Amino acid sequence: MNEDLFAHAAADRLKKEAPLARRVAPRTLDEIVGQDHILGPGKVLRRAIEADRITSLLLYGPPGSGKTALARIIAMRTKAAFEPLNAVTSGVRELRELIAAAKQRRIHEQRRTIVFIDEIHRFNRAQQDALLPDVENGAITLIGATTENPFFAVVAPLLSRSQIFEFKRLEDGHVIELLRRALAHPNRGMNDLRIEVDDDALEHFAQYAEGDARRALNALEIALLTTPQVEDGLHVTLDAARESIARKLLHYDGAGDEHYDAASAFIKSMRGSNPDAAIYWMARMIEAGETPRFIARRICIAASEDVGNADPLALVLATAAWQACEFIGMPEARIILAQAATYVACAPKSNAAYLAIDAALKDVREQKTVETPAHLRDTHYPGAQRLGRGQGYQYSHDFEEGYVTQDYGVPRGAYYHPVDRGKEAEFKARLERFNARDQASD
Repeated sequence: MNEDLFAHAAADRLKKEAPLARRVAPRTLDEIVGQDHILGPGKVLRRAIEADRITSLLLYGPPGSGKTALARIIAMRTKAAFEPLNAVTSGVRELRELIAAAKQRRIHEQRRTIVFIDEIHRFNRAQQDALLPDVENGAITLIGATTENPFFAVVAPLLSRSQIFEFKRLEDGHVIELLRRALAHPNRGMNDLRIEVDDDALEHFAQYAEGDARRALNALEIALLTTPQVEDGLHVTLDAARESIARKLLHYDGAGDEHYDAASAFIKSMRGSNPDAAIYWMARMIEAGETPRFIARRICIAASEDVGNADPLALVLATAAWQACEFIGMPEARIILAQAATYVACAPKSNAAYLAIDAALKDVREQKTVETPAHLRDTHYPGAQRLGRGQGYQYSHDFEEGYVTQDYGVPRGAYYHPVDRGKEAEFKARLERFNARDQASD
């Protein structure tokens, strides 16, 4: 009896001492904001939860968007046993013990078991594979939550056996709504105080949070705990909000979606001739700790793939920037990278060389091999002349414009099609003249 009293008292104390984000966590589906595309009235996930008939799910989205909150709501609503695991702290042994208990529960109590695995992407392949048989035969219903793209982070057999629901990053308005709700919540932990938070302070918290409700609520809690009391209340101003936040943190994982998405946006901005967007996405990567080498490589690729011969200097500049960054380092390397990125973004664009090599590679792999014409073959060995190698070859520099009509084994215009932009427009005009001469000589 005493142990129960002590346990109850301890649990009550822990609840009161829990972070604000935990104390005011949603308790109903209607309290989850910003996810109406999957939880709005009539949506399949909402109907399944309300009917307590969920199948295995993978909840995918950025931190603080409501994935764990939804799992807690399911735990409160379902008649099934709900077993939470954290992939960071749990291994195969814990998983097997939980599954064994679920099987016994199913036999003796005729009761389902829902296993919630937070950060399921942290499980390695062997751990994920251990789930497969029991997910497939219905011994457990799996709910996995991950901030990583499940198509990269979860094994294919689990993907095929689960419904995937993507949570969206919260808009600032959604975050402000959650902050106002927290301030009016009966469990906010400061019920004896009158609290006033200015609108611009709430907006500052929302901007800082980058769509992460948990981060916004933690920032609000710090402000409430550190703002001096005035009479019987607290007044959190914009200055107080700023002082409670040391530095804005970016949602960025060097090996996850944010890493690849930012790099993709950076490359596409240079390709799209938008230097401002290119600089922004590069700044995102730099601020998040991306290496100058990674950024420089992307600039070099874009300089050749997207600018190409429309401005051959782009690749020269990009390569020089890469080399300069190697021996200069940050923070000065940011200036070199910015020069190269803006040059590539502003340069005329052509992907003709890129298309040409891919088309030629396709033919090499799939078509009959073209025999090297005898007059183009190597003559730098004894006996080449006896074999007829190089006979009939005409040296281009002996002719007007350094050009002479002769067979090179591949018809002109088969692969490389210059565009009418930048330096490549000159190439196109020259090649058209040569083509006209070839046709006149036929």
